[in-house]
Amino acid sequence: MSDDQETKPTETPKVEEEPKKKEEEDKVKEEESTATFEPVVKLEEVEVKSGEEDEETLCSYRSKLFVYGETLLDKGSGKKTWRERGIGEARILRHREHQRIRFLMRQEKTMKVIANHALDPRIRLEPNAGSDRSWVWSAFDFAEGELEEKVFALRFANSDVATEFKETYEKYQKEMESLLAGEDKPDESGEADEAAEALSGLKTGDEE
Repeated sequence: MSDDQETKPTETPKVEEEPKKKEEEDKVKEEESTATFEPVVKLEEVEVKSGEEDEETLCSYRSKLFVYGETLLDKGSGKKTWRERGIGEARILRHREHQRIRFLMRQEKTMKVIANHALDPRIRLEPNAGSDRSWVWSAFDFAEGELEEKVFALRFANSDVATEFKETYEKYQKEMESLLAGEDKPDESGEADEAAEALSGLKTGDEE
C-alpha cells in the first residue's frame, strides 16, 4: 500500500451547541416570574408614642436595677428579697413645659418601664452594703401604673460611674426642690407629694 493510500485519521469535529438547547435556555430566562403580589390586608403606619415626647433627657447611665419586696410566690407572707428588674439606661428627664424632673428606666430588650418617679427632694441615695458601685433609695414609684412606695438598688459598672450618678441625681433634686418651693419658700404645703402624684399625668407608652 502506498503512502498516498494510507488511511489518515479523521479529525473529530467540534460539537457546536445545539441551537434548540440554547433557544430553550433563553426561553426559560425570559419566562422567569416578574409577578408582584399585593398584601391581602394593608396595615397603616401607626405612630407609637413613648410618653417622653415633651421631655428632654438630662443624663443617662447604663446600669442594673433591683427592687426589694415580695415575690409572687411569697405574696402576703411578708418575706422580702432583692429581685432584679432589668438592665437598661437610668435616665433623668425634664418636662419642657412645667420643668418637673423625673427618674425613668426601661428594660433595654422589652422597653418596659421598670422605674418611674419624681425626683422628690426628700429621697436619699444610700450606699449599698458591701458595694461601692450601687445605691439604695425608696420612692413613690409609678412604673406599675399606680403610686407605690418601693425600695430600689441601682448598680453601675464601677464606683466612678456610681459616684457621678449620685452627684447628678442630687444636682437635679435641688433644681426640683427650687421649682416646687418657689425658689425660697420651704416645702410646707406638701408640694413634693404633689409632684409624685403628678406622675400619673406623665404616662408612658406602656400605660396607654
